[in-house]
Amino acid sequence: MFAVGLTVLFGTTALTACQSDPMPTDVAVAWAGAGKSAVRVSWNDTNAPNRITIEGVLSSSPSYVKYIAASEPNTWEIPTSAFPPDGNYRVAVATGTSQGGVTSKLARSPVFDTDGPVRPGAASATPMGRGVLMKWTVPVAPQDFTPNDPLDVKGPKTQRYVPMIGRPGGMMKAIGPGTTSTRQVIKSIKPPYLFQLRAQNEWSTRLGGEVVGLTSSVNGVVPALAQFSVQVHVRGRVVLQETVCPAETPCVQRRATPAGVPVVVLTQVTPGARWTPAAGGSTTAGGHFDIPMVNGPSRPYKITVPGYTRLGVLTGPSTDRPAYTKSVVRVATAGFVGGPAKLRGDNVLVYTTVKPAMNTTVILQSWNRQTRRWVNLKAVAMRNGQASLLFKASQAGAFAYRFVIPGAMMFGRPMDGTTTPQLPLNVR
Repeated sequence: MFAVGLTVLFGTTALTACQSDPMPTDVAVAWAGAGKSAVRVSWNDTNAPNRITIEGVLSSSPSYVKYIAASEPNTWEIPTSAFPPDGNYRVAVATGTSQGGVTSKLARSPVFDTDGPVRPGAASATPMGRGVLMKWTVPVAPQDFTPNDPLDVKGPKTQRYVPMIGRPGGMMKAIGPGTTSTRQVIKSIKPPYLFQLRAQNEWSTRLGGEVVGLTSSVNGVVPALAQFSVQVHVRGRVVLQETVCPAETPCVQRRATPAGVPVVVLTQVTPGARWTPAAGGSTTAGGHFDIPMVNGPSRPYKITVPGYTRLGVLTGPSTDRPAYTKSVVRVATAGFVGGPAKLRGDNVLVYTTVKPAMNTTVILQSWNRQTRRWVNLKAVAMRNGQASLLFKASQAGAFAYRFVIPGAMMFGRPMDGTTTPQLPLNVR
């Protein structure tokens, strides 16, 4: 083992001894042009052939080697694609050929970084007529560990943002030139789409700042018949369509049923009036919604998903077909003052109250056991939704009464009438 170690040591010493040619000097790097697509390396030597490599500084060295003949100029342009992104590197130049190997020590350029652009952060969309105003944020750039290196680009705006749009069936593509602004107006665009930013600097590209433009569809059910002033439930589901753009493949459309999508119930208070909100809520998991609503007069209702935006999302509006809910007069109270147990000869006051508080005429009926029919006894005036009748309990027995409340018109639409529950009266 000791002999092997000596062999390795002596071999290394022999290799260094062969590197007897003068070392190149003044190795420098600079951008090869305004486009910054290549790094120009320059050096001085004594008309010798050279080998150029890239060395990583606390980074892995890429496998890049270029040999320059002695007759060629002492410059070479290395494409930026040869440098791995987000690392620290330098260019090494030595005297040597591909056949004879390196015959001098390495001369190295100053260290420089290949940091890519800062990825755009959260983006938002604001509808503007037929178009959309896209705005995005850009996080603070990370610390530069090679400040003022020879390839640093001076100025506060060193990266550009290329706006891109993907639509179902098509590829993600740029829709305009790169900009240094953090906002962009896109004209005549409707969901579904995927907006994305391609941030570029001299070294690489990063994607970010997405906005998903969604289309929506809503299906719901309102009750066909409901009592006035009682709580009813409007139920249904919202389905969204989003655009997904896998890398290097056409974009596809995909269904989504997220929670938190706003839902509004609209109504027409009177025939021909504008649609106004009556209730609202939002979807739960699976896109379902259940919106409580106090029923009013007979009215049409329609369920809508308003166009809305939140960070990274813009949703287009949608509306279900209108549906009509016919209201029924609601009996609030009915019975006998003092209870249903009376003595013969007592005065009996039977009453009822209804909603809405309407003015009409109601009919008091009694149950005829022989004919098994309800028989009209007396028409009673109802005022502000209240009606009552005083009569004498002239004979003992078990009796049953009820009020018949007719239908009514309210805000230009008919409302169904109703009857009170059966009101039993026991006279002893």
